[in-house]
Amino acid sequence: MATGRNDSRRMVQRRYDDWPMGTKTKTRTSRKKSARARNAAQLRPIGVIRSTLKSRSEAPKQAAEGAPDAWLEVKPFAAQALDGLKAGQDIIVLTWFHRAQRDVLKVHPRSDPQRRLTGVFATRSPDRPNPVGLHRVTVRSIEKNRLRIGPIEAIDGTPVIDIKPALSCTPDS
Repeated sequence: MATGRNDSRRMVQRRYDDWPMGTKTKTRTSRKKSARARNAAQLRPIGVIRSTLKSRSEAPKQAAEGAPDAWLEVKPFAAQALDGLKAGQDIIVLTWFHRAQRDVLKVHPRSDPQRRLTGVFATRSPDRPNPVGLHRVTVRSIEKNRLRIGPIEAIDGTPVIDIKPALSCTPDS
C-alpha cells in the first residue's frame, strides 16, 4: 500500500508531466506561439505576508534597519511543504513586490537624489522588471500553516513565491 507521501509525489509528478511543453510545427505562426510559450514563466504564490507595515513608505529599506517580525501565511495546497522547518532556523523567503513599478530600469540608490542614477540590477530597489524580493529571516514560531518570521521589511499583503533553507558558510558535519 502506498503512503501519503509517495502518493503526493506521484500526484505532483503527474501534474508536471501533464503540462504542455511546446511542440514543433511547420507553420510560422505556430512556431512563434511555441517559442513564446517556452519562454513564458508563471509563478503561483504559496503564501502571503501579514505585517504591521501597510505601505512602502512605512517599510525600512532593509530588514536590519528596524523591520518588524511578521506572519507568513502558507496557502493550504503548500502547507505540507513546511514539514521539516523548525523555530530558530534561518530561511530565505522569496516574495513578489506587488506594488513595484516594473518599467523602472534606473534608480537613485536608497532613493537619494544626491546619488547618481544606477541600473536596478546593481541595487536592492523593489522597482525592477521582475520584482522578486529576497529576505533572510529567522523562523520564530510555527502554528499550523503560519510561520512567525523576522525581521522582514515586506509590507502586508506581499505574495510569497517560495521558501528555502538558508545555507551556512560552513559545511554540515
